[in-house]
Amino acid sequence: MKHHGSSVVGALRYIPLILWVIFFVFAFGWILLASFSTTKEIFSNGLLQSGFHFENYTGVWERNHVAHYFVNSVICTVVPCALIILLAAPAAYVLSKKRFRGRKQTFNSFVIGMSIPQVMLVIPIYCWFVQANLVGRLSTLIILYTTLNLPYTIYFLTAFFSTVPSVLAEAAMIDGCSETKALWKVMIPVASPGIITVTIFNFMNIWNEYFMALIFANGNDKIRTLSMGLQNMITSMKYTGDWAGLFAAVIIVLVPTLIMYLLLSEKIVAGITGGAVKG
Repeated sequence: MKHHGSSVVGALRYIPLILWVIFFVFAFGWILLASFSTTKEIFSNGLLQSGFHFENYTGVWERNHVAHYFVNSVICTVVPCALIILLAAPAAYVLSKKRFRGRKQTFNSFVIGMSIPQVMLVIPIYCWFVQANLVGRLSTLIILYTTLNLPYTIYFLTAFFSTVPSVLAEAAMIDGCSETKALWKVMIPVASPGIITVTIFNFMNIWNEYFMALIFANGNDKIRTLSMGLQNMITSMKYTGDWAGLFAAVIIVLVPTLIMYLLLSEKIVAGITGGAVKG
């Protein structure tokens, strides 16, 4: 009887998750169907009555400059993700495997960096960038996204590298590798689940970022990202009424992160559980 009661309680724990999945599937499914319908069908609750309208995607891709915004988002996401790993992986390795004076203070500084809300950093950073004439440039967003995501990445990878045996690097150095080569040839591949996991988190965070892009890139239409372009489309809906095109743009923004998550979900779980052993 007690076992039956505990199984019921265990099953009840999944109810919030099931409800969230149902809500997500319904919302995503409705937006997907709306993106292939006409605006009239959307407001008359008759999605796809006249068939699939692929011109919603081609129209918004060209007419609303979504293609240009998409390229900007790819650049502003892929480049920072690569730079973050190039900087964070060696730092996390040193913090997890080396013992030196100030190690704990250095690690704590990254933890403090994680705890500072980005909104508190906007004004001083904006003043510095204005003085350096960096506002309104694509390189500005790359610098911001790289530096702002470094503390969390270093924290995450430090915990993950602590679970990787040091004897692997030592064996590589005995075979003639330098410590730097042992890091990139041995330790990085072994820690790839954690690196892939944190890269996916960074990708989703940067891809959907809006606030920093609004502040530092709003004055230049050439460097606007998808999130800003989508906001401009929402603002213009009062004049154009192209709601079908808006939903098509929403799907274009959502699909890259959704595909990445679905394809690499197992590695995400492996990365999180691996880093949690000692983290």
